[in-house]
Amino acid sequence: MSVDLSVVVPAYNEEERLGPTLDAVCAFLRADPERWGEWELIVVDDGSTDATAKIAQEAAAGEPRIQLVSSRTNRGKGHALRMGVLASYGRRVLFTDADLATPVDELARLDDELAATGAAAAIGSRAHPEARIEVHQRRLREWLGRMGNRLIRLVAVSGIRDTQCGFKLFDGDKARAAFADSRLTGWGIDVEILRFFRREGWPVTEVPVRWSHVAGSKVRPADYGKVLLELLRLRTRAVRRADLSVAGLFLLASVLLYKGLWADLDRGYLRDAGQDQNQWEWFFAVTADNVTHLRNPLFTTLQGYPEGVNLMANTVMLGLSVPLTPVTLAFGPTVTWALVLTLGLTATAVSWYWLIARRLVRNRAAAALGGGFAAFAPPMISHGNAHPNFLVLFMLPLIVDRALRLCEGRNVVRDGVLLGLFATYQIFLGEEPLLLAAVGMLLFALSYALVRRDVARTAWRPLLRGLGIALLVCLPLVAFPLGWQFFGPQSYKSVLHGDNAGNSPLAFLQFSGRALLGSDAGADPLAMNRTEQNAFFGWPLIALSAALVIQWWRLAVVKALAFTAVAAAFLSLGPKFRIPYTDIVLTGPWRALAHQPLFESVIESRVAMVCAPVLGMLLALAADRLAAAENRSGGLRAAGFAALAAALIPVLPTPYPVRERAEVPGFITHGAYRSYLGEGESLVTVPLPTPGSADALHWQSANGLGFPVAGGYFNGPWGPDRIGIYGATPRHTSNLLSDVRNTGRVPVIGPNWQAQARADLAAWKAGVVVLPPQYHEQALYETVTKLLGRPGERVAGVWVWDVGAEGGTR
Repeated sequence: MSVDLSVVVPAYNEEERLGPTLDAVCAFLRADPERWGEWELIVVDDGSTDATAKIAQEAAAGEPRIQLVSSRTNRGKGHALRMGVLASYGRRVLFTDADLATPVDELARLDDELAATGAAAAIGSRAHPEARIEVHQRRLREWLGRMGNRLIRLVAVSGIRDTQCGFKLFDGDKARAAFADSRLTGWGIDVEILRFFRREGWPVTEVPVRWSHVAGSKVRPADYGKVLLELLRLRTRAVRRADLSVAGLFLLASVLLYKGLWADLDRGYLRDAGQDQNQWEWFFAVTADNVTHLRNPLFTTLQGYPEGVNLMANTVMLGLSVPLTPVTLAFGPTVTWALVLTLGLTATAVSWYWLIARRLVRNRAAAALGGGFAAFAPPMISHGNAHPNFLVLFMLPLIVDRALRLCEGRNVVRDGVLLGLFATYQIFLGEEPLLLAAVGMLLFALSYALVRRDVARTAWRPLLRGLGIALLVCLPLVAFPLGWQFFGPQSYKSVLHGDNAGNSPLAFLQFSGRALLGSDAGADPLAMNRTEQNAFFGWPLIALSAALVIQWWRLAVVKALAFTAVAAAFLSLGPKFRIPYTDIVLTGPWRALAHQPLFESVIESRVAMVCAPVLGMLLALAADRLAAAENRSGGLRAAGFAALAAALIPVLPTPYPVRERAEVPGFITHGAYRSYLGEGESLVTVPLPTPGSADALHWQSANGLGFPVAGGYFNGPWGPDRIGIYGATPRHTSNLLSDVRNTGRVPVIGPNWQAQARADLAAWKAGVVVLPPQYHEQALYETVTKLLGRPGERVAGVWVWDVGAEGGTR
């Protein structure tokens, strides 16, 4: 059958409007037989309960070119259109709503557009500047429609102003292919078809049309919610099976790494976490408590009592700890801790994989290799012991991609707004990773601009404009939190990290403690601690990366990646570094940044973390080139893959070791402490909690945060200059107790020390002093007894001294 035009009209309970619509369509097509040629008009009855089908049958009796296709039940617009289009034979296919809100004579405009542009589809648009809206809908319906279209453009079909206008003309064969692939049954079918056209590379053009609201619309307010659900289905269906498989492998790898923690959530503690697991569980618990009681999430006095803790100036990750509040309340902060580590690492790997597959390579396996390395590289695994803010980096690839979109200049306003929102959210996940990512992006941009000046000349204007928009979006959103961080109570200026915070050049060649071929004995001398092994890529991978750069030096992206990695590595050496095996000390480039705002608080060895995604991208390029080199001999390809394996196998991460954490004393778990604490009084542990010993934070977080503690593990101010330190401002008594705990020696205690202890307890507003079982417990007991002038009382497994307002020492 040779048909030039098929017109598809979906109809559900349209007995009042269908007759006039069919008459109008037939009259229009008959009026110009030379232009429209052979045509057919297909009415799809979508399970109507009125006389819709009868009216169509009567019309078909008088006009044989009218056909009726019926569905037994009402399935929705999408199902009806699919039936009609798949039943069509036309060289072109028009579908129009039964109410003819867009007059049928607008078909000529769509047909002219297809002929002039060669597009595969011409769709009527009510949002086009030249469109004419002759009768408006109600304001609420119009507003919902505009918001819906903006959301559709954002998540599904960018660049199309109006996806939902019911007047579209398609190339017939392409329309039938698209509808055969479709699955949606409701109002979201338009979006699904346009996404199919976009995916196949078939051009779609928007045409301004006349449109009038017609009473009796079948679209109800609840249908907008249904469209959102269909968009979600659409996005889910768009995910490739290969992508799901890769994500599943990343999740499996993350679970295997943390299997020891998951196996015993009640008593398991990451061996190399120091006191950070106690601290992070406390962060999650305090945030959940603040959210539940509608308190300021940026501050608390539950630690560092009575001065408190500026939570915004600490890494509480409000971007996760707030939305995970229900998990923390239902299952406890340890479950939240384990989830954040496991799923955060997985999400970071998936995000880098997505970016590399989208921007760098075609081969999905190659992208998985690069994304996997970026997330599971030795520096990332090191931070996975204790620093989720440096492990949960899934926003960084999204930020990189949005910046690249700005360079393309297609939709600067939208991309600038999204970049601002992404940066805002990353600030509430971790500010230092965002700063280091900005350094890496700047290094890459400068080097790429030098190599590809033609690209730079085109990209710099939309990039700067988009960055300006991003700042306009981001700054108002973060102004108050950042103001609180830098100027609020318990804020500080910078954090002291010491003079040994840079990487040794040897650290790049050594294997990390968690690497398959690494050892703690080999890595420990080259790092601040086991959570700061920020290089440790191993000599085989460094050698392979150098070879890859030499091999593909002609590629601009390889030159830019190489410069970024080398520059980041040199910055990570610190303000000065020693050439290995010599006494020669050189000034490092970090010296220029070391005392600048923001950079003064950065641990400079962390800049080497920029190298992880860079090396991942080089590995992805290598794997992609090898996979595509079908014309090369099998031996060369095998050698290439063997080289990749030889470089990567030594640095494969091994599961995190777990130890058993100390039990919380019965004095806490049984609630015995409550009878010792009056209003506004704190619990003072012996020794006070510090960055080196913070079990008291676990006592709090595991038992409902029922009491504040003096001292603690957090970043806070010290001295008149408010320099940042780890822990509360030390006092004489806290220093004394720490010394006794470390040495086991009881000092001479006289009246001066006793007076100092009374002054310090008053400053801490102490209600009770608690000595739990520990090393050198006897020496600590004797010291406290002498300081307070009386022996302690044994209560529920701990020594207790009642020092509150009703306890007799004040």
